[in-house]
Amino acid sequence: METKNKAKTALKRSMTAGQVEMISLGGAIGVGLFMGSTSTIKWTGPSVILSYAFVGLLLYIVMRALGEMLYVNPGTGSFADYATEYVHPLAGYLAMWANVFEYIVVGMSEVVAATEYLRFWWPKAPTWIAGVVIIFLLVLANIVSAKAYGALEFWFAMIKVVTIIVMILLGLGLIFFGLGNSGHPIGLSNLWDHPGKSGNGFFTGGWQGFLFSMSVVAGSYEGIELLGISAGEVANPKQAVVKSVKSVLMRILIFYVGAIFVIVTIYPWNKLSGLGSPFVTTFAKVGITAAASIINFVVLTAALSGANSGIYSSSRMLFKLATENNAPKIFSHISKRIVPNYAIYGITSGILLGFSLDTLVAKSAGDMFVVVFSSSVLPGMIPWFVILWAELRFRRNNPALLKDHPFKLPLYPFSNYFAMAMLILIVVCMFFNPDTRISVIVGAAVLLITVIVYLFRYGLKTNK
Repeated sequence: METKNKAKTALKRSMTAGQVEMISLGGAIGVGLFMGSTSTIKWTGPSVILSYAFVGLLLYIVMRALGEMLYVNPGTGSFADYATEYVHPLAGYLAMWANVFEYIVVGMSEVVAATEYLRFWWPKAPTWIAGVVIIFLLVLANIVSAKAYGALEFWFAMIKVVTIIVMILLGLGLIFFGLGNSGHPIGLSNLWDHPGKSGNGFFTGGWQGFLFSMSVVAGSYEGIELLGISAGEVANPKQAVVKSVKSVLMRILIFYVGAIFVIVTIYPWNKLSGLGSPFVTTFAKVGITAAASIINFVVLTAALSGANSGIYSSSRMLFKLATENNAPKIFSHISKRIVPNYAIYGITSGILLGFSLDTLVAKSAGDMFVVVFSSSVLPGMIPWFVILWAELRFRRNNPALLKDHPFKLPLYPFSNYFAMAMLILIVVCMFFNPDTRISVIVGAAVLLITVIVYLFRYGLKTNK
């Protein structure tokens, strides 16, 4: 009987390693890059290249720590399991609810963004109808099967990846060979020729602007830890984990750092804010007159991909919370297609509610997008913190497992402490930045309420 019950609450390993790679890419390459890059360039100028590279280094440390533990014990919601086992049940509880909150609000903001992109082609179409149709289609994609979700996310991510690669190649042709500029190379002078308030043409906002930019950059990278959730539904998980961590990190660095390098090299940083989307202007610069339509389609798929990944991730966490009696039991139900369908309905209901409030209350979709998306940044960092902390304890408690481990985190434990210290610095800087202060306070309030609920139910005992 016990085996039968366990089978009813187990998810199926039906995704391929390639789909898992694209899920991680789809989670991390979204509107944070396509839309957030404007704010980061405004704050720090061309040095934003270093900002993306530095936060990418922190993500490398986080993902290697996660990969080390996943290699030994892959499973759905893995980083929350590691937090519970190696840190404290409160850490696992907080990581799961933070993930649920993060992706509900990200899903809300992505649907809001998607409806705005659709207005480009259908300006008179009612926003609420477009939003409901988008949410309905995403629900269908998620309840069919994990394999169907993986296939859809594969193609969503592929569109974004191909677009960024094409933009980088065209941009490099313009910079070094004068492609689209009558054969006259633009060169690299825009990286230093336009001083900002700091008097420096590279660090235009000084150290303050550089530090402020890292908060938006960190938010743009959030979602890469989806590997720690999808590992429970992939065939040959050990092989998939090693391949995904090694390849996804390098690809993200290329896509982010490469794309940003092209943008700030082609255009003076202080003119970008008046040119609209940096991606649109880059395509237009090399003579692609349909740039606006092309990029609008790409950012639409980016928004759909972000919402799709969010529903997948947070529904698995809600399912896990329900199986552990930390959420209503109905969310632990698994359909005949081996997906947590009621958890999916619960998450999408939250997204639909938030979207409905937006259409009724917000003055503009742009304002709502910025506030909602930014409020997910601090909760989105919680999985990174618990991964780094749990790996410290994991390594300490399992010396035998690490003896012949082929995929260990380099420079342990200094890399853990360094990454955690830098993440804390980023959060502190968010409080000092007027553009992100309210959002980080909202995120902190959500985390505080979650901690209070846990303490009220369980106290500080180590076993629930």
